[in-house]
Amino acid sequence: MGNENKKNGKEKNNKKLPNDFYEKELAKLQIELVKLQEWIKKEGLKVVVIFEGRDAAGKGGTIKRIIQSLNPRICRVVALGTPTEREKTQWYFQRYVSHLPAAGEMVLFDRSWYNRAGVEKVMGFCTEDEYWEFLRSCPNFERMLIRSGIILIKYWFSVSITEQERRFQSRINDPTKRWKLSPMDMDSRQKWVEYSKAKDEMFSYTDTKVSLWHVVPSDDKKKARLNCISHLLSMIPYKDLTPETFDLPERPDAKGYIRPPMDEQTFIPELY
Repeated sequence: MGNENKKNGKEKNNKKLPNDFYEKELAKLQIELVKLQEWIKKEGLKVVVIFEGRDAAGKGGTIKRIIQSLNPRICRVVALGTPTEREKTQWYFQRYVSHLPAAGEMVLFDRSWYNRAGVEKVMGFCTEDEYWEFLRSCPNFERMLIRSGIILIKYWFSVSITEQERRFQSRINDPTKRWKLSPMDMDSRQKWVEYSKAKDEMFSYTDTKVSLWHVVPSDDKKKARLNCISHLLSMIPYKDLTPETFDLPERPDAKGYIRPPMDEQTFIPELY
């Protein structure tokens, strides 16, 4: 397989990013994301970004940093749960289609229709016929989206088995993160090889010239976030529409209006 520490002829940089450098770079990228947002709104673009990968690969953390400074009316996250009994009888892509963007919107899918090629395949939640029909129809479905004017960008977050295990242990020991671990995560932990095979087969059918998969090495969360956001910004040409700064106008006089006494309102306890 070659030297895994080399990529594109260059030595892989395993050095950790200083936190202050990471925060400064993230802040710069988030300013650019705001500019991209305004361009999407002005030009009426329709953008779909798919985030896939193993459990604890870093998808959620990256999405969180992307949307942190954005307008939720323009950029929204779709993270669908288990399909209902009714949805199970629908055309497979149907419940995802209803969440696609209108003009001037960007939608981030925290897992997507690729559930069928991953967890559903590995855990036996779909039949073999349903699985193979997905692999056959998915490229055509995505071509249809792209022909309709949607900008489709797909990211696969790649985490090693060692780092995934470390993150699982961290979640178990942190009460604020323990909710991220479900019985499904525990089951999938035992099926590393099966998920690897499913991912490879999925790529062989859906990593097309029209709709590429972009792989994000994510053992280092900070690097993964910066690299992914930087790449996302490079995928959509945009212009800076930031308005010029301006002075706030003077507030008008109250014109005799007297507000009710403050003690008639119910305030929360000031514990801090």
